[in-house]
Amino acid sequence: MDELEGKVRAAMAAMDRISDEDPSRVTVEGRSVGAAWLYAERMSACLAELAPSASAALRLAVRAQHLGRFRLPRASHREGRAGYLAWRTEQAQRHAALARGCIEAAGLSAELGERVAAIVQKKQRPTDPEAQALEDCACLVFLEHEMEAFVWPANGPPKAEDEVIAILRKTWRKMSPNAQARALTLALTSRCRTLVERALAGG
Repeated sequence: MDELEGKVRAAMAAMDRISDEDPSRVTVEGRSVGAAWLYAERMSACLAELAPSASAALRLAVRAQHLGRFRLPRASHREGRAGYLAWRTEQAQRHAALARGCIEAAGLSAELGERVAAIVQKKQRPTDPEAQALEDCACLVFLEHEMEAFVWPANGPPKAEDEVIAILRKTWRKMSPNAQARALTLALTSRCRTLVERALAGG
């Protein structure tokens, strides 16, 4: 392991410590971990499949996609779309700031920290391939690991089909052709796959 890779891993480990503070817990291989930690693991695994030669900046950004998100609950902003968008914007700024702190504490450059922050905030996604790759991973992790519980929550009624199909169409449009092709190979439950097929059939 060279010096750069060692520092990248140290920064990721610092991010993971933050993610493991998530009070929402899940069991992974017999141990309790923060749900945010598991999300970060899935994001990194997705990137490794989509872009095995990803840069250090992209690897760090993917790990920081929801870094510390549990610290700012949705209820901290008013209801409705405007409140949701304001919450999303503040979250992205917080993720970026936490990532920069972990990166610089690991001895990596401030320039790298700024690049990671820009990817995390997806400021130039239409023209930035790395920001698009981050979006691809987020969409694929949602489809593969989160869609089932999102549509059919354990403690509430299922989402309306029209609403879900609209979300899936929006998700699909966000993905690159490479990610769309990958999405078609995911091992979804039969009911999730049916919804995806209906969304795509409608254009």
